[in-house]
Amino acid sequence: MSAETSSHCGFVAVLGAPNVGKSTLINQIVGAKVSIVSPKVQTTRTRILGIAVTGPAQIIFIDTPGIFTPRRRLDRAMVAAAWGGAADADAILLLVDAARGIDADTRGILKRLKGDGRKAVLALNKIDLVKKDNLLSLAAALDDEGLFDRIFMISALSGDGVSDLVGDLAGRMPEGPWHFPEDQISDMPLRLMAAEITREKLYLQLRQELPYAATVETEEWADRDDGSVRIGQVVFVERASQKAIILGKRGTRIKALGESARRELEEILERRVHLFLFVKVRGAWGEDPERYRDWGLDFNA
Repeated sequence: MSAETSSHCGFVAVLGAPNVGKSTLINQIVGAKVSIVSPKVQTTRTRILGIAVTGPAQIIFIDTPGIFTPRRRLDRAMVAAAWGGAADADAILLLVDAARGIDADTRGILKRLKGDGRKAVLALNKIDLVKKDNLLSLAAALDDEGLFDRIFMISALSGDGVSDLVGDLAGRMPEGPWHFPEDQISDMPLRLMAAEITREKLYLQLRQELPYAATVETEEWADRDDGSVRIGQVVFVERASQKAIILGKRGTRIKALGESARRELEEILERRVHLFLFVKVRGAWGEDPERYRDWGLDFNA
């Protein structure tokens, strides 16, 4: 960046119903995985910062948990984190699954934005799955809400239309110094990132077999003299029957889970990883305030 070019930096909160592609979009923009992706709803539990540089602008994306109707303490904390990210942001990006259309969760978000008097940028995602006429009708219906000053049609997975979206958001960032070094792509601690990678593999491999009530914690991180790292993680579940599902017959399932997570961690860390996984039963871990502190969530939301 030349001395004559003023720098710009700001925060963009990415809002949307569960599973509309927020994490996929953040990863696409940043160019690396900073947020886990899974078909399971409400995969993202905390506010994750993805950092991108476009010309003189540094954009700090807040990948928020999907906004839905909360039914328990963890749900309430996740939804509160999402709206907290929106309140603090310089711009709001609402992502809508074009194939799903305006569902109940999206209607709730629109109502909240209207109540807060906030304008947003709209991105219709997964446009490759929708006929053009239906896409245009959806865009017109959302435009009638009066909340959006720009509408983009994108595919977060393939990257179609994403560069135009990012260019528009960069132009909205206020003038000021960058908050992070140019080569930094996230503020997530390595221990949490490693736990999130394993949790993603857990959801991808077990799909509907494992309830939402499971979490992963990194309890050990030891750098070795040969440049490798030893990582010890615990998968916490609420019941013994869930532990048996994760372990699999003769431990085959957890072995496959660990191997998949280890390979991805080695790619990200660019070093050899020795990953050790353990499964423990901890009833009602979702009522433990310490878990919420680790995720940056408000236990009393």
